[in-house]
Amino acid sequence: MEQDDQPNGAGAPLSDADVEAVPSRRRMLALGAAGVSAALTIRPAFAQTAVSVMNCQIPVPDVTGAGKYIDARGNLVPAGTKDAFPGSPRPFTGEEVKRAFRGQTLPGTTYNQSQAYLQYIRRLQAGQSGFTCFASITMQR
Repeated sequence: MEQDDQPNGAGAPLSDADVEAVPSRRRMLALGAAGVSAALTIRPAFAQTAVSVMNCQIPVPDVTGAGKYIDARGNLVPAGTKDAFPGSPRPFTGEEVKRAFRGQTLPGTTYNQSQAYLQYIRRLQAGQSGFTCFASITMQR
């Protein structure tokens, strides 16, 4: 058997390829430090994203539905429709909507009005004002 065909045993000298394949202690420490640095850089970005999601706004209804009412199913209906509610005078924040999805009412609303508004928010689609905010607060983390 030739020297190149034999497995590298415990007492056998390492070839140049073997030396490069086994990372040195210094290299391992450098990789660990880089990983910590990346984690410390990414965590504030997640925190900033969470804050911006909680401060984003959802108008009810959006600009295209201004002046319309919202029925119990979350549909836009003509102003004055029986058992429907006028739109909110101000947009709701992501935090307010998130709390409402957990059982609280939206600020300044009755229980039924809040439920109608939440149905409207659930029906938001891409391109409508507030959709990105709604998608952000409902996204799994």
